[in-house]
Amino acid sequence: MAVVCLISCLLMIGISGRLFYLMVFCSEHYSQMAEDLHQRERTIKAARGRILDRNGTVIATNRTVCTISVIHNQITDPDQVVEVLSEALDLQAEDVRKKVEKYSAREIVAVNVDKELGDEIRGRHLDGVKVDEDYKRYYPYGSLASKVLGFTGGDNQGIIGLEVKYESYLKGTNGLILTQADAAGVEIENAFEDRVEPVSGADLTISLDLNIQTYAQQAALKVMEEKEANRVSVIIMNPRNGEILAMVNVPEFDLNDPFTLNMEPQEGSTASKQDLLNQMWRNPAINDTYEPGSTFKVITAAAGLEAGVVGLEDTFSCPGFRIVEDRKIRCHKVAGHGSETFLQGAMNSCNPVFIDVGQRLGVDQYYHYFTQFGLFGKTGIDLPGEAATIMHKKENMGLVELATVSFGQSFQITPLQLITTAASIVNGGNRVTPHFAIQVSDPDNTNVHQFSYPVKNGIVSAETSQTMRYILEKVVSEGSGKKAYVPGYKIGGKTATSEKLPRSLKKYISSFMGFAPADDPQVIALITIDEPSGVYYGGTIAAPVIADIFENILPYLGIEAEEEETVSAFRIYG
Repeated sequence: MAVVCLISCLLMIGISGRLFYLMVFCSEHYSQMAEDLHQRERTIKAARGRILDRNGTVIATNRTVCTISVIHNQITDPDQVVEVLSEALDLQAEDVRKKVEKYSAREIVAVNVDKELGDEIRGRHLDGVKVDEDYKRYYPYGSLASKVLGFTGGDNQGIIGLEVKYESYLKGTNGLILTQADAAGVEIENAFEDRVEPVSGADLTISLDLNIQTYAQQAALKVMEEKEANRVSVIIMNPRNGEILAMVNVPEFDLNDPFTLNMEPQEGSTASKQDLLNQMWRNPAINDTYEPGSTFKVITAAAGLEAGVVGLEDTFSCPGFRIVEDRKIRCHKVAGHGSETFLQGAMNSCNPVFIDVGQRLGVDQYYHYFTQFGLFGKTGIDLPGEAATIMHKKENMGLVELATVSFGQSFQITPLQLITTAASIVNGGNRVTPHFAIQVSDPDNTNVHQFSYPVKNGIVSAETSQTMRYILEKVVSEGSGKKAYVPGYKIGGKTATSEKLPRSLKKYISSFMGFAPADDPQVIALITIDEPSGVYYGGTIAAPVIADIFENILPYLGIEAEEEETVSAFRIYG
């Protein structure tokens, strides 16, 4: 008996000790558990910040949609819920029933439901069915600038492009609704509701101009269709500060339906749908590299002038080729250009002339200017996935490699890097950072944050920059770029026709890079046409597209046409 009493006493002491421990040391924990048991939490999605073009036009915004969910413990008539939701949402009844019968705090049945339909379901007053308003990204202009803007996923989070780059500014902060429920999980009618309001994301203003983008996209689509090309890219930039006014990559895709392919897969293709989507979303202007061909002669000419190894009146002889070590490297004019000055060689886009300039520079100096111009690094554009230049290692660069690089072959570069470097050469010698973002601000324009970007001064002298502007104006007014001429304007530019690898396929990229006005550049543009059919010369098919774009956008930008006498009076001094 004494043993039983002792054991009972010990048990009582143990239980009392345990109760004391739970009541004193674990009280907060169990209070929180009890509170959680009786609380239901729902998220109030924050409105994502809008994206506006430089003129304040909204090019990415939100549409109100609904999220339909069910709470098992609150459903009083499961059959009715299944019938109504499956019919209204066009879902399989068995799929809806699985969610209805699942014992959980909340099961989402459908997202991104049109508000009208959501309101209709809410109006049925079905026990256990919740209709919460949400936001879905909406792009008023469909495919416009799709590979620049990017899009958002089901959770309204940025996936590619500016949407993901500026996610931290655009996303906002979600709010909460906290309601009270009984032990069975049923919300208590008229109970206190705690609400934390969402905070909308900031608006992002970018340098892109809707009107210029629209016109450039139309021009790119037209030449792509006419030449049956794979794709066409156009970049239009302010060379003074790096602001990008347009970036077109056709075919674009529908931003409001980004998971639908914009073209049929090629016959025999083994690529998965995800691979095809990734390819469709790529931005060739910054993600892909190519051999630039003769547009790169702008860089070789600037380096030669800056180093003092060549002058405008230096004379060269072009028999139609150059022998470099054991290689015969041809000029595009098989018969040759004969005797010509450096200026004439540039106007003729003569390969032997630029081979000679490269040889005069030598590997060490060429690498020095390649670095000084910023070609080994990335441009720093505010878009994800920028590719870097692919160049020979210095120790592997012999005379043949130097010769081919001098006229734009045997290495690869992005279109963006090329136009940025050219802009920096003709703008007075200041290496700019290409960019889109100008500012972020609250919807009421408070708390404005202005973005700034680095500039590297003096990559070439002002004198070299002026000489380059003169040379490139002559290329258009009297040389290989004549089809880029726009009446009333001084246009500078350079044509290119580069052969893709492997050379045996005889596939080409036609391009033209132009700027205006030639004596005071305010806009620069580059077009690349991938694998055009028929005639493929850059001066023939690419230059006219830029001329057409300039003819329309120069007056729009407030750049007035001049009298023809003034246009033809461009001279170089110093």
